[in-house]
Amino acid sequence: MAPKRTKNATGGAGSKTKKKNVKSSVSVEKPDHPEDIFPIVLTSATQELFDCCADEDVTGENPYKLLRKDDIIQDIKRRAAVSDFSPVKQNVLDYPEDELLLVYDRDFIYGQCFYLVLTTEAKDRILMPPEPEKAEVLEEEVHKTPEPKQWISLGSELEIDEESVKETRERLRYKFSRVRRNFMASVVFSDRNTADAKDSYLECASYQDSRFSIKQLQRDCGVHAVPTLQSSSAQTQWKFQRNMFTQYEAGEFNEDEIEIILQDETLKNFCNLVTPRVLKALQQEQINNVFTDDWHALGTGVEADDWCGKVSEGLMLFQAFADQKYSKDKKVSSINWHPTIYGVIAVALTENKEKQLDESVMFDIRTSFIVFYSFSDPSHPQLLLECPDGIFAFEFCPSDPNIIVGGCMNGQVVLWDISKHVTHLQGTQPGGKKAPDMFDLEDNGHNKTPVLRYSAVSALESSHKAQITDVKWLPPTFEVTGTGIPMENKNNFSVQFVTCSPDCSILFWDVRVQKPLTHSASDRRHNVAQKNQLTPYSVSDRFKHLDRTWKPMFRVSLPRINTSGEYAPLKIDLEPYASNSNTEEADKNEHSAGVIPDYSQLSVHSAKTLKPLKDVNTKLYIGTEDGEIVYTDWKMEKEDSGRLESAKPLYCYNIHHWLVNTVQRSPFFKDITLTTGGWNFAIWKEGVMDGPVIKSRNTEQQCTVGCWSLSRPAVFFIGKDDGSIEVWNLLRKTSEPFQTHAHVTSARITCITPWINSPKQHLLAVTDNLGMVRVFEIPRRLCVPSKNEALNVSKYFELGEEGLKDFLKREEKWEKEKKEADELKTNAVAEKTVQLQREIEEMNKKEYDEYLTLEESILKAMGLKPATALTLNT
Repeated sequence: MAPKRTKNATGGAGSKTKKKNVKSSVSVEKPDHPEDIFPIVLTSATQELFDCCADEDVTGENPYKLLRKDDIIQDIKRRAAVSDFSPVKQNVLDYPEDELLLVYDRDFIYGQCFYLVLTTEAKDRILMPPEPEKAEVLEEEVHKTPEPKQWISLGSELEIDEESVKETRERLRYKFSRVRRNFMASVVFSDRNTADAKDSYLECASYQDSRFSIKQLQRDCGVHAVPTLQSSSAQTQWKFQRNMFTQYEAGEFNEDEIEIILQDETLKNFCNLVTPRVLKALQQEQINNVFTDDWHALGTGVEADDWCGKVSEGLMLFQAFADQKYSKDKKVSSINWHPTIYGVIAVALTENKEKQLDESVMFDIRTSFIVFYSFSDPSHPQLLLECPDGIFAFEFCPSDPNIIVGGCMNGQVVLWDISKHVTHLQGTQPGGKKAPDMFDLEDNGHNKTPVLRYSAVSALESSHKAQITDVKWLPPTFEVTGTGIPMENKNNFSVQFVTCSPDCSILFWDVRVQKPLTHSASDRRHNVAQKNQLTPYSVSDRFKHLDRTWKPMFRVSLPRINTSGEYAPLKIDLEPYASNSNTEEADKNEHSAGVIPDYSQLSVHSAKTLKPLKDVNTKLYIGTEDGEIVYTDWKMEKEDSGRLESAKPLYCYNIHHWLVNTVQRSPFFKDITLTTGGWNFAIWKEGVMDGPVIKSRNTEQQCTVGCWSLSRPAVFFIGKDDGSIEVWNLLRKTSEPFQTHAHVTSARITCITPWINSPKQHLLAVTDNLGMVRVFEIPRRLCVPSKNEALNVSKYFELGEEGLKDFLKREEKWEKEKKEADELKTNAVAEKTVQLQREIEEMNKKEYDEYLTLEESILKAMGLKPATALTLNT
């Protein structure tokens, strides 16, 4: 079926105008077809009129059709501008022959389904194509060998000379001789029966020639270390097996011998000595089964690991938590185990980004919570902490687990005091009874989960300008001043913490009163009246001095090293500091650890009264939103003008190429830090300024979180974007994970936190992007460290450091060699250019001399210039 005619090809004034435009464009632009043909569109009516219907009268195998010139002219006269041949009217009138060639362009080579041949030469060329000319073979053709070009050295012969094998010793000479009488002697061969030889074959065995010896300098052999073996045997060794039998009779004592033995004093003393022990053993046998398998009793057998009879080597689901009311359409942004109460875990829930975008047009302010779950009742939350905004990070105080600090999405810092709910979390408080500071979210009274309001929140104008992404408490062994200098902590418990945010700042906070409490009697009466006032929520008064007026101690900025601007931190990591105090101070700290301090009565000590600690490491690792790992110092430095400013980072490496979501120090090595982000993870060693000692290859799925094992120095866990968990063991495999647990969850893993309940039970909490909390039991093989594991891992990190230094040396060498090669290449090109310029100048000079000679000869021939010799003679 022929293609339908387009709207531009139909009749009408509009079509005429378009055709004029096409002609004008053709006259200006260069056509994309030969000049002796014209692509043309033929409607179905025109095809039937001239018997050239597509795929019927003309096909791809027979595309040619001869049209009479008179018929085309008659069609142009009858249909005028509507005729499909009107664009080639003048070409048809000028055509010398009576028939024009029409070709069916099935593949639209020239843009239309047909094209008309406008010249007789093109017609003959298409209908009768010329035969390809055969190459003439010359009988006496002489093949000349190409002459080699001049060799231009670019420095490659140096590399060839280095790789070439050179003789370093004299060649060995061998001399073969024969007895003279055997020369020219005839050789007689004969047959030999192979049965006469041993094992039916003849062997030309080698032998040791005592006339000379060759000293072996090097030998390639395999060595395998095996334990010392010892072969021993008992009983009689049978050389020949024979069928034999033996008949024996038990030997018995007679009555006289029995009487003598019974009267023996030695036997009586022995019986008196061992009788109580035998009776005790018989009694124990009746109480306990002595045939019990001790291996199973230790919990290492098959039954202790898996009910199905196979030893489980992977993570086993222990408990799962989810609440449709509080975790629906939310994700878990942070998770922490309660430091002292078994089975209690706290999670922070925030809105998903997709949900936030969908509801951005609504002005519904929803309350955010930190939810406490317990193993005793996994289907219901045990406690809710009210938050002024979504919480991205929170942490329990290491000195007082009842104090929790969190960072909000709006940049504010929040404090909670859960001391009144400890009994409820432990399960001793009745379920239906509520504490005075609890309230219901709804007025119907169906919600029985206690809700606790925050005790203090920082001032909005003094807080971060973006969401807080990480919170870390300072250890109770030291505190810092307003300039970041570490000092001794006289309070003996944690009072300061650090927060970071993508607003390019790190803030240090103190929970104590900034100034000493010196109130008059009227002020004290006013405070008592305020306490007695009824408030909608009754909260702890320990942090009332901080509420709405809380400001940070000082701010640490992160200026970029080589460019302007600042780094945007997401995660931070501090090195733990162990105090070197004496035993009395340590006992005092242990005694004061059980006492709950009243923070409202504590004030910040003056820096002049505190002892500075010079051995505290003030440097910290920082992960940024651009995938960079920054190593900097939080102490402030004085400029020449005397103004205190943050120090520039010591180094920065862009390793992860995407958001850094984990910066965690190893619990076994204080100088080893694990970072994850983007599509890989890295392990850093403090003091190594050239980069990470271990860096994984990029994977298909993003690394969303990572954490160290609390019991094995060589093991750590990596969470992935597809819901899988990788278990890495540096002593077993370093290029790939030791175990991969796929489909742990169907969503993106957001947090992984391990916990040791007992030496036999190690747990791993895993959260996802759907608000689910899953607790897995870690198998025994991933909990029990191998012999000298910490020492072996330390050596492995040292090898990684040496490998990094070696790589940097080789990289520097490669750069130097590449620079030298580039210089040689540049010099060679420059010399070649100078030589070529010199040759061009010589050639131009030669041509100019020839021109002068020719000019002189022409002038002499015309008589315009007399000969030099005649002029001299005259």
